[in-house]
Amino acid sequence: MRESTGGRGRWYPVVVIVVLLAFLAAGTANNLVRNPQPRLVADGVPGHSAQHTESSLSGGGEQYDDLISHALADLDALTLPSGATLAGWDGPWRYVWPRDASFVAAARCSIGQYDEALKVLSFLDRVRPATGRWEARYTETGALVDDGRQPQLDGSGWVLWATWFCRAGSRYWELVRESADQIVAELGPDGLPGPSSDYWERPETQVTLGTVAPLLTGLRSAVLMATEQNRQAEAARWRSALDKLTEATDRVFGPDYPRTPARATSFVEPGVDPIQLGGGADAIVTILGPPFAPARAVVSTAIDRALAVLTQPNGGVTPGENWRADGVSWTPQTALFALSAAARGDHATADNLLTWLDRHRTSTGALPEKVNRDLEPAGEAPLSWTAALVVLAGTALQNALPTPG
Repeated sequence: MRESTGGRGRWYPVVVIVVLLAFLAAGTANNLVRNPQPRLVADGVPGHSAQHTESSLSGGGEQYDDLISHALADLDALTLPSGATLAGWDGPWRYVWPRDASFVAAARCSIGQYDEALKVLSFLDRVRPATGRWEARYTETGALVDDGRQPQLDGSGWVLWATWFCRAGSRYWELVRESADQIVAELGPDGLPGPSSDYWERPETQVTLGTVAPLLTGLRSAVLMATEQNRQAEAARWRSALDKLTEATDRVFGPDYPRTPARATSFVEPGVDPIQLGGGADAIVTILGPPFAPARAVVSTAIDRALAVLTQPNGGVTPGENWRADGVSWTPQTALFALSAAARGDHATADNLLTWLDRHRTSTGALPEKVNRDLEPAGEAPLSWTAALVVLAGTALQNALPTPG
């Protein structure tokens, strides 16, 4: 009996390990089925040759001349004569997102292409909502897209920032006033807006940092534009809302600034920073720091922590900790961290991320939407948001970008 029992004892750990490995293998296989390797949908704009004059480059350094030159050429191809800037050339990307277009306008202005930027802002001005939230996206003619996507409040923040960045507040004052007042109207007694879809493009049941961060940037920009034009009533109204939203953001989201408010905070011991539970890191935390807001140590720490959490095995960045766990990197979020690092003076991190983006362009030299687990470009290429962010990051490596504060 004793020998028999001992035999079972020796085999038991092996059996447990085999069973656990089987479960892990099944889980991995199931994840691959649910999240298959994405592939490249399109590569380049048909009939477009990515050539750009040297005088148009941002001065991002010889290392990135070709990367930035190609990004600018792709923005040229994706911007129609009407000023409508497409997110991508094909299918579901062939629309104008206020968010993407705002970054394109800012990228143009960062290198002195003001005429091209004003075309983009003029299109946004033509489609602006007189009341209510910006739509998630518009057709190239300015029509609404009835595909079930909810209006997105973050648009009010993005267009305000881009308008300020391009010093165009007086030209587009009604756009500024309506967008800023919409933000004010959305703030509740707790100082925060209600739930809204954001760049994750999905319905939300909680307020997200993806909405709050752009609104903070937008209000800062609106206050500056109103002050410059001596519109004291608007400046005071928007400053009050900014203070209210800032306090609420720090109280509810700080100190880690996750995607959604943490469920709880663990206080370990005196002198040790509290640890937030739940919420999940989100790449949008970058919008709380330069070049979108004045630098703060607590925010820089949160940005660095988020980059460490969100970096994938393939070297790029995923949008969020609670995004699907498929090992795929998204180039807009990778470029956001590159821009943040460059603007905060962390040139080593910015160089590392820009080099990674440069190495994973498509065969035509375009920046794709994603890079899959096998380090292959995937999704739409080129993508205007990524191209604009790369231009901004390259510029920030050479010259300080204006920061609303």
